[in-house]
Amino acid sequence: MHRHMQFAPLALAALILSGCGSPRPIKYYTVQIPATPAQSNHTHTIDLLVGRVSGPDILQASPIAYRTGSNEIGTYQYHRWIDSPVDMVQEKLICLLQKSGDYQSVSGAAGVSGAGLVIRGRLYDFAEVDGDKINGLVTMEFELYDRKAAKVLWSHYYSQTEPAQGKTVPMVVQALDRNLDRGLKEVAGELGKYFADHPPSRTEAQPQ
Repeated sequence: MHRHMQFAPLALAALILSGCGSPRPIKYYTVQIPATPAQSNHTHTIDLLVGRVSGPDILQASPIAYRTGSNEIGTYQYHRWIDSPVDMVQEKLICLLQKSGDYQSVSGAAGVSGAGLVIRGRLYDFAEVDGDKINGLVTMEFELYDRKAAKVLWSHYYSQTEPAQGKTVPMVVQALDRNLDRGLKEVAGELGKYFADHPPSRTEAQPQ
């Protein structure tokens, strides 16, 4: 009996080790930088600053989120974004506005403290939505804030779903990317219309 008791821990250890395979690799995803649009024929003498996009804690981290009901949100353990969704949205918007040629300059949050005109945004949803079909949901809102006048000059709300072409995570990522691209182009277009209708004077457009 004593001999059997000596071998019991070794057998248990072997069983534990046999059930532990190599750790599953984490797959990382990103969104595409938008293609260069047709250059504008007119550049507004405006220096725009895009502030850091805010959002709930789950969108300030890297795991890919999914909705399974009206109030339930989960995240994939082995599928993540290379950066947080709020940071990717900010970077993509800056790139889109810079490539449009509509503005004298467009920069990120580093210079916001001295900005005259600041684009502020909030990301509400950036997730897979499960149901009869799999969709990528993007909900976000942006506003143009005049620091000198301490007021909001313009705002735009966007909320759309984009059907995924399949049920795999890469296909959901592609749906979210297409949706985000469409939404940010809509935001950029509406912002351009605002400035076309309300061109600021140079003193209003420059940092103070």
